Amino acid sequence: MERVSDKDLNIIAKQLDRNVENVLSVERYCSFGFPVVILSYPVRNGKPFPTIHYLTCPHLVKEVSKLEEQGYVKKYERLIEDNIRFFSRLEQAHKDVIKKRMSLLKPEDSEWDAVLASSGTGGIRNWKTLKCLHLHLADYLAGIDNPIGELVYNQIEKKECGECYCCKL
Repeated sequence: MERVSDKDLNIIAKQLDRNVENVLSVERYCSFGFPVVILSYPVRNGKPFPTIHYLTCPHLVKEVSKLEEQGYVKKYERLIEDNIRFFSRLEQAHKDVIKKRMSLLKPEDSEWDAVLASSGTGGIRNWKTLKCLHLHLADYLAGIDNPIGELVYNQIEKKECGECYCCKL
């Protein structure tokens, strides 16, 4: 894993409007060369931080928020409830995130093994519910076969900003 550059850390802090301490790498860049999804260490400030994939692209964050406002969290939860094959794919995505998260954990943080191994993406314990769509899109863009993330991505018409928003940060 390549160490995240100071330049990327600076951009990520501006994208999120806060400093980030536990970034391990950038998992995906946009065509303009800016971070879209970061990989985070699963412990932050001595406490479990189960969200290993974090969506940083301001354009995609805004687009996903629009979908949430339009009721897509509930729509997708109904799909999870009604379609066992779809749920099986989502369940596997949670397991893949757990496996990746546990592979990142250092021995000195093993006290959090049980907590971090018992929850899916973003710390979700009930895999038939969705915390937010941003988590699932971040997983999908980071290479996890997350069916919710795939649906969200396909729902977004404009996959990138056209004016290079991050160039102005």
